[in-house]
Amino acid sequence: MSRTRTIAAWSLFVMSAAAFMVGATASEAVRSVLPGLVTTVAAQDPPTPPPTQEPPAGGGRQGGGAAQAPRPYAQVITNAARTDEGIFKVHRVGDTVYFEIPKAELNKDFVWKVGIKKTTLGAGFGGQEVNSRVVRWSQRGDRVLLLGVDYSTYADPSLPVAQAVEDANYPSIIRAIPVAAYAPSGDPVIDVTPFFVTDSVPEFSVRAAVGGQGLDATRTFLERVVSLPENVNAEATLTFTGAAAGGGRGGGGGAGGARGMRGPSGTIVVAHSMVKLPAQPMMPRYFDERVGYVAQALTDYGTEEHRSVNKRLIQRFRLQKKDPNAAVSDVVKPIVFYIDNATPKAMVPYVRRGVEEWQSAFEAAGFRNAIVAREEPTNDPEFTADDARNSVIRWVPSNEETSSTVVDPRSGEILSANIEVYPNVGTFGPYSYFVQAGAVDPRAQQIPLPQELQGELIRYFVAHQIGHALGLQHNRKAASAYTIDQLRDPKFVKTMGFTPTIMDESRYHYVAQPEDKIDPADLIPRVGPYDKFAIKWGYAPTGSVKTPDDERKVLDQWAREQDKNAYLRWTTEGSVNADPGDSPEAVGSNNAVMATTLGVRNLMKVSDMLLKATSSRVGDPWEDLETAYGRLVTQWSTEMGHVVRVVGGLETQQLHIGQGDGMRFRTVPRAKQVEAMQYLIANAFQTPSFLIKPDILRRIEVSGVVARIRTAQTAILTALLQPQRLDRMTEQFTIDGAQAYPPLQMLMDLRNGIWSELAKPGTAITLYRRNVQRAYLDTMDQRLNGTPASSAEIRAMVKGELRALDGQLRTAGAAPGLDEATRRHLTDARDEIAAILDPRVPRSAPADAGAAGGRGRGGIR
Repeated sequence: MSRTRTIAAWSLFVMSAAAFMVGATASEAVRSVLPGLVTTVAAQDPPTPPPTQEPPAGGGRQGGGAAQAPRPYAQVITNAARTDEGIFKVHRVGDTVYFEIPKAELNKDFVWKVGIKKTTLGAGFGGQEVNSRVVRWSQRGDRVLLLGVDYSTYADPSLPVAQAVEDANYPSIIRAIPVAAYAPSGDPVIDVTPFFVTDSVPEFSVRAAVGGQGLDATRTFLERVVSLPENVNAEATLTFTGAAAGGGRGGGGGAGGARGMRGPSGTIVVAHSMVKLPAQPMMPRYFDERVGYVAQALTDYGTEEHRSVNKRLIQRFRLQKKDPNAAVSDVVKPIVFYIDNATPKAMVPYVRRGVEEWQSAFEAAGFRNAIVAREEPTNDPEFTADDARNSVIRWVPSNEETSSTVVDPRSGEILSANIEVYPNVGTFGPYSYFVQAGAVDPRAQQIPLPQELQGELIRYFVAHQIGHALGLQHNRKAASAYTIDQLRDPKFVKTMGFTPTIMDESRYHYVAQPEDKIDPADLIPRVGPYDKFAIKWGYAPTGSVKTPDDERKVLDQWAREQDKNAYLRWTTEGSVNADPGDSPEAVGSNNAVMATTLGVRNLMKVSDMLLKATSSRVGDPWEDLETAYGRLVTQWSTEMGHVVRVVGGLETQQLHIGQGDGMRFRTVPRAKQVEAMQYLIANAFQTPSFLIKPDILRRIEVSGVVARIRTAQTAILTALLQPQRLDRMTEQFTIDGAQAYPPLQMLMDLRNGIWSELAKPGTAITLYRRNVQRAYLDTMDQRLNGTPASSAEIRAMVKGELRALDGQLRTAGAAPGLDEATRRHLTDARDEIAAILDPRVPRSAPADAGAAGGRGRGGIR
């Protein structure tokens, strides 16, 4: 799945244009665009800093108290200065950077975002957001204060609680910076170099993200600082020292260090972007759990309920009709995505189509030409892709699928977005399409795929990421509304798509069979009915309303369209991965057993054509074969995982008060759960022989297929025996009785299925089956003795299953005619059970020693 990183402060929310008046006082607290609400942070004078303040580590540029008096302007901004004019004047004198801040921009709010643009292998990842926050520059005497502002709480200013909320959320002083000089206009000039080339400002530090222990100033450089009309961008090369230099092991960034630099040094390019927030915030729209938007939280302490109320705002671009009275109108300002110049020319049309595919969704919401794609200008010296006002699609050689947005935290308005595109992204790329659709699409029966088909995959990838950029989350729920028959009907799929949303993670139509004669163009997702519904719900005007509260009734009626059209539904809040119809990368998840049956049938066909499909480039190594085979095994495991979710699952729909009977969670019927379990026993835990082909394996590896199969089957078994699933099944049986699948019955079915050879004395057990059985014992050991400890109910069931299995093993091991490998395996299994039940028993002790005692680790925990 893709990582959508929202570039906004964790401090959130609402403030009107009055908030930005220079010199506002506490009595002029900012009124919200929400009715009767104010932010808790007034644009007032901050507290006086202490009379003395130690200079920050890494230099004395930003000292507090006894600072040097301002010098004449010409002595600071000398003839050697290179000046860039924009929202601030940015002066660079050698390696020193000065901000000349216009008085009109003091006490205004900015989002300051810090991210990693380029990196040494292992030190974070390119495109990673490290930190972002709302800041405000404020002058106090001969110092400029950088304040951290929080909009996550508010209260009506007329209420007594407003003062208490304000007092509890005073702006923090991030830095107090001496004024180096005053411009002829009287604007303060400050040295801001340490923000970019030191690690002395914790609020903007990247050290933890890269796992470094210290910054080496001799290998750290300021690259560029650019001032633009609404923002300032800066880039710096920073070199951090790691374990060898610091004398320790691992990086010094906590969790960041654990995954950080691989050597003694790590050099990264850090990008800073400080963007001014709009003078007039857009009217927010409240989040609704029935529609999948990215949301941000705030807490209202001033409600009539006399308690704090948590609210959420959706993130979306600002769109306005030129003709507010027209059903469909051109927009005042379209959403523009620029295609960067690194994009291969052959791929530009597909990228453009991925963007403008969303026009149909906006037209359904009443906006014509609302979203357009343009190539990056080559003859405009003022244009730069790094301008945080521009939304850009970048061609970046990376296996990561990423998008990021710059958001106004007061209203949820998306100010800009960036998307990174590359055709080799694993879950979207050509190998995935070959494995999932190669049995049906003649174009996909040779690797590399033809350019036209690769372009279509790029179109899909871009359109999916554009959906995230527009504020939409993944929607894995909607796809469960289509039946298997509908998915195999070419007319239905042509009209509705094989998934109702491009925001699904279903990827490609792996359920379709060759005999269905589905048009290959319909095997790839496109903007569908859910997407049009969601864009209407999030963007369409709701009339002449003035506040978010006023439009809630209209939005509720729109959301109730889901009652009659199940394909418009989104993930049920609180379903915690318990809904089998909400599975990742699934097609036909309302009948996971049949969908997986058809999907595996296609995988078998792909397995047969795998060698031929990857052998066209004479003289090349077998890399395509190895990669495609790896994807084949992964897809098999993934599809089996969809069946696992049926066991102990719940069918869900997000319903609000007054909507239907309000029942959001219903246990999957027992018969469907039993069917799923029997399918897993007969397929997931048997040996997938179609994956074991010597003509493939002997070309790609000396050994490894046994481990591959065991790893895949272990993952399925571990998911099936998750403590959450077993506890949930216990509760289902308690509440629903005979309608539920008893967890004890499920464990008995699993034991008898995985150890089915024991029911036929003398039956040999193959290596692959022995591995499944070992994985079973390992998993049961985790349930009984792992950390965190399982519930007492689970431990009791696991002990009983292991003792019952030990009795079966004792009987089977005494059968005549048993081959030696099987006999030793059964003996070893009994030893393992003894050690699992009682840790005092060594692994080599006689099996009966532990079985009789009953004092296991699970018993003493």
